[in-house]
Amino acid sequence: MPGSLEIELKMRADDEAPLRHLADVPLLGGCRLGPAREVEETDRYLDTADRRLSSQGWACRLRKRNGVTLVSLKGPPEHAPGEALHRRPELEGPADGVPDPAAWPPSAARSRLLELTGHEALRERIVLRQRRVERVVEPDRRLGVLSLDRVEVLRDGTARGDFAVVELELAGGADERELAPLAEALYATPGLQAEPRTKLERALELAPDCG
Repeated sequence: MPGSLEIELKMRADDEAPLRHLADVPLLGGCRLGPAREVEETDRYLDTADRRLSSQGWACRLRKRNGVTLVSLKGPPEHAPGEALHRRPELEGPADGVPDPAAWPPSAARSRLLELTGHEALRERIVLRQRRVERVVEPDRRLGVLSLDRVEVLRDGTARGDFAVVELELAGGADERELAPLAEALYATPGLQAEPRTKLERALELAPDCG
């Protein structure tokens, strides 16, 4: 089934300082950074009652941004232990706020999701509310996007904690080798450390499933 491979660097931030620094610097690893743009997103993670998606290493995310909702179906991440570089298959498509794929417009993501869940009903697992600052890396050819994320974790409408993450997602068609100097610059930024976990994994550590 058609899809793409998501390739990104993930770093966890000890506090706000590295996010403020990266929002202002003109260069990262010798690459130019575009102007900072702040956006707000709400991510709702869905699964069946018996966790059919997570048991197969998949995650279903409904993201609402600027009034538009998209579904992202992300496959098992691949990365060396302790490293910041993540690779995982990803399918995306249009959706809405109803956690029922049958009500969404047709897409490869919807078809694969129905296949993985066996058409079982989905329910909300956890919510991440994000305040994100984005900067395009090498704006003239768009090597990737640097995201500086402040994440609040909610379960059943109740805040359960927060964390900060820096992500650098490689643009489609870009050469993965160009990430090396960017990774080196992020590792050298005070207050940042490699993040081997996904955001969902971090969120579930703050608000574990109760069944």
